[in-house]
Amino acid sequence: MKNFLVFLGILGMINNVNAQKLKPIATVESVIIEYNGSKVKAKKLTVHSEIPMGVNSAWDNVKTPALLQFVAKGMIKFKSVDGPFPKQWEVGKTYGFKMRVLGFIPFGGVHYLSIDKIDDTNFKISTKEWDKGAKVWNHNITMRDLGDGKIYYEDSITIYGGMMTEFITSFAKKFYQHRQKRWQIVAEKNLKFGD
Repeated sequence: MKNFLVFLGILGMINNVNAQKLKPIATVESVIIEYNGSKVKAKKLTVHSEIPMGVNSAWDNVKTPALLQFVAKGMIKFKSVDGPFPKQWEVGKTYGFKMRVLGFIPFGGVHYLSIDKIDDTNFKISTKEWDKGAKVWNHNITMRDLGDGKIYYEDSITIYGGMMTEFITSFAKKFYQHRQKRWQIVAEKNLKFGD
């Protein structure tokens, strides 16, 4: 009986370690950026987690607006102002959409997302985004293959919204943690948005 209890304890520790790897970890740091010719105080939010999914499958998904809508579901709903979203994001294009928190509360007016870079070799996407509240929302998505069907996934966002920077960053932290938790569903159900 004692050996069985020890075994259960070890199993619990292993499960706890695995759960910690899957749980998104967020950090926020203060940074100085240039905005309209002036140096301003901004925030850099980094959220990362381990996702049990092959890097190629995850990469195909992340290049689609359909994945964004899925991982944001339950927290933000996006509605394009330029007609239907494309099947895949395109470098050099700027997309406008209205955001609704919890699906019905308008937030930030029209949000613009400009695709700066899609790097298929290094699994990195860079966007420059802005709206009435968030004057700067520069977002980098990075993936790294960890082997054994797992990836390291990171969202790194530089945020500036004047006096609202702290509030916007706090909201963004919850939003990106939510997104990465929804990524676990994508992995678990082997969902494919790039097809």
